[in-house]
Amino acid sequence: MSRICQIDIDDCGLPTPTPEVEQERKVAVFDLLEDNSFILVARDGKIAPAGPFAMKLGIRDRRLVIDIRNETGAQVGELQLSLGPFRQVVKDYYQICGSYFDAVKHLPPSQIEAIDMARRGIHNEGARILQERLEGKAEMDIDTARRLFTLVCVLHFGG
Repeated sequence: MSRICQIDIDDCGLPTPTPEVEQERKVAVFDLLEDNSFILVARDGKIAPAGPFAMKLGIRDRRLVIDIRNETGAQVGELQLSLGPFRQVVKDYYQICGSYFDAVKHLPPSQIEAIDMARRGIHNEGARILQERLEGKAEMDIDTARRLFTLVCVLHFGG
């Protein structure tokens, strides 16, 4: 039951995403809801709330805000992370994704595969940073972290 059962993106005030960014978002949300592992960690001597969780991601005051609620809609946590540690990896990720989308149109499969390997490496780095930043607050597997990092990138696109 320690999982995310619903995810929403607060993109109010953000520019309309490109079709590629919107597709990344849809795939990340779909994959995340299909299979994820997310656990809130007990803090301040309190018992950690049990899932499943409804999650809303947004940016407020230059911070990533993760609003976490239980199945009844009651807030069970709010995690806020500085966006600073994500800036360079998000920038690198968007650059390599741009190269990948161009490569798919013009390059042979062997070159596309090399670019895709680099893209996955940067994506893994972003997921690792997310896991580190949430250490002591929440735990998740690498696949969940990768999908959430994609959604962080979507928010960065507009912010």
